Order: sequence, then structure tokens, then C-alpha cells
Amino acid sequence: MSRYLTQLDDELYWFPDPVHALEEPNGLLAIGGDLSPGRLLAAYHKGIFPWNEPHQPILWWSPDPRGVIEPHHLHVGRTLRKLLRNTPFDISVNCAFDEVITACAGPRRTASGTWISEPMISAYQHLHRQGHAHSIEIWQRGELQAGLYGLSLGRLFCGESMFSRIDHGAKFAMIALCRHFARHGGTLIDCQMQNPFLATLGITEWPRALFLTELAELTKQPLQASCWQQGEISL
Repeated sequence: MSRYLTQLDDELYWFPDPVHALEEPNGLLAIGGDLSPGRLLAAYHKGIFPWNEPHQPILWWSPDPRGVIEPHHLHVGRTLRKLLRNTPFDISVNCAFDEVITACAGPRRTASGTWISEPMISAYQHLHRQGHAHSIEIWQRGELQAGLYGLSLGRLFCGESMFSRIDHGAKFAMIALCRHFARHGGTLIDCQMQNPFLATLGITEWPRALFLTELAELTKQPLQASCWQQGEISL
């Protein structure tokens, strides 16, 4: 299979097949285009996501293998279960999306090193207003202390980034996402790339071909509408 980097057309929301993504750097598929809602949704439906440093043009990726977690397989060890019982915090959905994505972009104690530019913040805020992008928030005494955001495509959730200002806050947010998503019929969470933090929670690696097959099916399957209703939730 030939592998090449594609220059995207500025007008069309077309992407090449992810099988053409480069092996090094792993998953780099295309360059250019924009972060309009139509292009972003077209990308995610093909298993492609944007990521680039501030000095770079927009880069589009579909790595192989792919980091994923089936919500019911989330690993919560004894120590983490004890922390969940003994740490007072509240959880909400879609109550502070703008604050979450801004916190993810700034200096933070976090498991994710993703750098999020102002254009990306604006793009995902637009997707949030359209009902595609969602956030999980962790609060203590009325203060936002941790959270994550991503896109929902049917029974698949595409995680983008997370942040934490307290010990284990990112883990609390991930546990909240997995349990809440599963309760509403969610089947799979796309974590993009495996890393040591995610590995502690049971995130595994799937061959890209398997992920894309599941993606095609899960995006057709409806999630319970109440999943992303704004408000407080419980574990």
C-alpha cells in the first residue's frame, strides 16, 4: 500500500483513505484545509483528527494502532476506588465546555500534552454549540478542578483532551465519562494514541483497520438523547 501526505483542497471536505497515512510520523495523512465544522465532522467520521504545533499548518492524523477503551473495561484499581470514595467532588456534563477547553489549552497538571490553539478552541466551541462536542467537569466547592472534552458520534466518543488541577482529577473525569457514556448506550471511546497514563486505566491499542470498522458501525447507532443533557451527574 502506497503512503503519502495529501494537500487538502480548501473548498472540499474530502480526505484520503487512512490506509495511506505515513508510518513515520505515525498516522500523518494530510495537511492544510481549515477547522470548519463540516470539515471536522467529515474527518472524525473517517477516523481522522487534527493536531499541530502553533508554527505548523493544520495536520490531520489517523495513527496505527489506535488507543481505545470500551467503557465497561475501564480499570479502576483498589487505590483509585478508595480515592473515589474519600474525595469529595461533584460531576457535571456540558455545564462549562468553554472553561474546560480553555483549561486544556493552558498550563496544567494533566495526562495529555496536546497543545490547543485559539483557532482550535473556537472550532470546538462551534461544534459544542451545534451539539456535537461535549465536556465532563469535576468540581470541588464550586470550583472547576478537572475535566475533558471530545465529540460524540453515535455510540462512539472521540476524546480530545483533559486537564486537572487536583491529584487524580483527570482519572476522575475519565471514570465519570466511561460510566455515564455506558449507561446511555455508549460502546467505545477513542483515545487516539496510547500513553502511560491511559494505560493505567485499561486503554488498549487496536489495529487501525479494526477501529475504522467499528467506527463505521457505531456512528450509525443512536445514543440515548439524555446522555449529553446539561446538568449534574453521578458515578
